[in-house]
Formats: sequence, C-alpha cells, structure tokens
Amino acid sequence: MNGRRGPAFWLLAAFFGLFVLFLYGPTLTILVLSFQGPSGGLTFPMNGVSLHWFGNLFEKQMVGDFAGAFRRSVILGVAVMLVTVAASFSAGLAFRTRFRGSGVIFYLAIASLIVPSILISLGVGLLFRVLGWDPAWYSSAFGAHLTWTLPFGLLIMFAVFNRFDRRYEEAARDLGATSWQTIRHVVVPILLPSLIGVGLFGFTLSYDEFARSLYTSGTFNTLPLEIYGMTTNVTTPVLYALGTVTTGVSFAVIAIALVSVTWLRRRRARHGSDAGKAA
Repeated sequence: MNGRRGPAFWLLAAFFGLFVLFLYGPTLTILVLSFQGPSGGLTFPMNGVSLHWFGNLFEKQMVGDFAGAFRRSVILGVAVMLVTVAASFSAGLAFRTRFRGSGVIFYLAIASLIVPSILISLGVGLLFRVLGWDPAWYSSAFGAHLTWTLPFGLLIMFAVFNRFDRRYEEAARDLGATSWQTIRHVVVPILLPSLIGVGLFGFTLSYDEFARSLYTSGTFNTLPLEIYGMTTNVTTPVLYALGTVTTGVSFAVIAIALVSVTWLRRRRARHGSDAGKAA
C-alpha cells in the first residue's frame, strides 16, 4: 500500500481545521479578552491583565442582575433535567410494548422539534396570559423548556431500550424479584450511563435556551436573556467575563457527566471481574 495521503485527506483535514477554528476561535478570544486590565476595552491589544471584570459581574447596578439570572437558570436547568430523565425513562419502559395510539403519542411528543422555538415561546406566553396567569421562569418557561428537552430524552431512551437485553430482567424475576425491584436493581444500574447522558442534555439545553425563554420567563430574566440584554447596554469586557464564566459552567457540567460515566463503567467492569473470580 502507498503510504502517501491523497488530496481527499488534506481537503478533509483543512475542512476540519476551519471547523475547529470557527467553533473555538470566538470562545478563546472571549476568554483572553475577559482578563483585560481595568482600563481595557472590547478589542485587542490588551491593556494589562487582571480579574477586574470578573468582580464587576456581581455589581448589580452596573451590569444587571447576573447573580440572580445565573441562579434562576441553574435551578430551572436542574428541574428540567430531573423531569426529563424521569419522563424519558418512564416512556422508554412504556413504549417497549406496542399499544393502541403509541405511534400518535410518539409523533406528538417529538413534534415540538420541528416547530420554531420562538413560536412555542410566544404560544406558551399567550396561553398563560389568556388563563390569567403571569408568565414566570419557574412555570411557563419550565413548560416551554420541556418541549425542547423531552423529545431528545425520548429519542435517546428509545434507542437505548431497543438495544437492552431483556434477559437480565427475566433472570431477576426467576430469582424472585418483583417488577419494582427489577427496575431498581437491574434496569436502572445498567442504563445509568445513558440516564446521565439524558440528564446532561436536559440541563445544557435548558441552561442555554434563549428563544423559548423570551416570552415565558416573565419579570425575571434567565441567564441567556440577561446576556442578550447586556449586549445592548454594556460596552466593557465585563460581557466577556460573563461569557467566560457561563462557558466554564457548561464545560464543568460536561466534565462531571463524563467522569460519572467513566466511574460507573470502571465500577461495573471491576464488579464483573470480581464475580468471575468468585465463580
């Protein structure tokens, strides 16, 4: 075989390089500029290096209620994550057996993926006003975010259950386990890495969601709305500091999920090895 790489390889390498540049270039630029000195601006060259603009994030009179918006987005993201995981897992169990209307229910559940997010936000907000309820981040925005996260959770869990070997459940029942014990001690531990993945999707999609929060968050902004508001009235690197912090939180959540999955897999492999030695 000829070890020389052809034009197709270099074309693909160049495309991938441009992809990485456009994906991470802006983030790295924001990261660097967020460490501008106290008299620094929004562009290069940098005028000193400091943590000055990170301190300004928590000064409400200057940049808005960043701390409150961050807290609301985290609480909302965690709530959406928990409901998404529970509903997706339950639906995955239910849809393993065909029942009348299952196809209609499935397509209705994922239909919100093809509806523009801004229309869903507008519709949910109008519905709350028609009912005489005030839209709020913990009610109307919560429901709007679920229309975004649940379809992804359902699709993931359906794919996972399609590959799940039901002989594990049959073996547990042969040993006298009830249906609940089988789910708790057999199904959930096996599917736990996938459930963590669904939770990661649920949290990050909610935490970063702008369009479905626009008309549903009510009086108090979530973090994406707060960032959008800052882009119209903030002309200092504090905006970059906020971008750095929020990006760091997103990467931290992803890292926690990956570490958890890796730990679970190693723990399962170690227990399997111990069981094999015992046998």
